[in-house]
Amino acid sequence: MSNKEQIIKLLDNVPDYKMGYVLAYVQGLTADEEADDIFCNKMVEDYYSDTSPDKDDTVSIEDFAKELGVDLA
Repeated sequence: MSNKEQIIKLLDNVPDYKMGYVLAYVQGLTADEEADDIFCNKMVEDYYSDTSPDKDDTVSIEDFAKELGVDLA
């Protein structure tokens, strides 16, 4: 039995409420990597061409959590 046949057979045992997880995972596996690369390269290009003086400012995880009202303890 091929891998594809095994997967199809296993799907019969996946409960309906978990099918969304399976669908999302399979969609991720079949996503267009070229489109993803284009998107990521555009983000990097946008970052390097950004002239904002504060683009390299950082925030500690503690300060960021506090700003969001999240307790890290």
